[in-house]
Amino acid sequence: MADRRRNNGPPNGTRAPVFASLLRSATGEVAQRPQRTRKSDELRKIFLTTGLVPTASGSSYLEIKPARLPTGKSLIAPSTSLKIACTVHGPRPLPRSANYSPNLVLTTHVKYAPFAHRRRKGHIRDASERDLGVHLETAIRGAIIAERWPKSALDVTITVLEAEDDRWWGDASGATDASWGTMNVLAGCITAAAAAIADAKIDCLDLVSGGVAAIVEDNEAQKDGKPTRQLVLDPDPSEHKNITAACVVACLPSRDEITELWLKGDTYLGGDQSSGHEALIDGSVDAARGVHTVLCAAVTESGERLLKQTINTPVADTDAEMKT
Repeated sequence: MADRRRNNGPPNGTRAPVFASLLRSATGEVAQRPQRTRKSDELRKIFLTTGLVPTASGSSYLEIKPARLPTGKSLIAPSTSLKIACTVHGPRPLPRSANYSPNLVLTTHVKYAPFAHRRRKGHIRDASERDLGVHLETAIRGAIIAERWPKSALDVTITVLEAEDDRWWGDASGATDASWGTMNVLAGCITAAAAAIADAKIDCLDLVSGGVAAIVEDNEAQKDGKPTRQLVLDPDPSEHKNITAACVVACLPSRDEITELWLKGDTYLGGDQSSGHEALIDGSVDAARGVHTVLCAAVTESGERLLKQTINTPVADTDAEMKT
């Protein structure tokens, strides 16, 4: 049932329309389509900070720089970026009516902003947002030491301010479109949630980080009349015309453990079929290790900031003045 108290806007796209004449012009598709200039094992630049929401126990903000910035010739961005805000509330005691729980009760909530995606999101969470919340809860639960917080609850809320598209805007949509951009969103949610949980001073086994790897087809380089396939780390869907498979993992680098894995697509790389699965998972773990360095730097900066605030805070005099 529709919510009559809200004006959710049109259900169609919320970004500027793209005219067909732009694609047919000399400066159209070839000039506007972003190309991957970084190496196959090179990650994009990540901005991660903590402590942005004073009312929350912990908070973080993650942003990934887009592959190509818009030029002055066109107002349409050739590729999207990833912007995620995370807040953590708790640990807080459970209500008296709740059953006794010897471990921490974790609740995750992932919601897209209405303007985050090319297709406008509604006020009520859809199936994809609920699936992201389940994946995120599984990834975080393996890192938190839950037995230290009995009969307590922890709420992790993710707001996706801008999500990566599943393909480039110039490509025609079809039934074969897969949610490649959603996998990048999940990896960013895992990293942002780990930073916010560390900012909330929740005991964890390690900082869990998310990494993505994909198998893409190169139509220019062909072998036996078929396009060759290549493994790339941190893929941007707008840079590749055809992504055949992708994998996202939540990794604890210091313990060499994986708490969550999501793999989809045709992982054939040539030779044995199982080698594609192993290479894709290993690439995702390598990407997660690279993100882990940025996560450690952000958490260290948050700890240093907290230490400075503690040192500069004057201590109240507990001695009472005697009055006659």
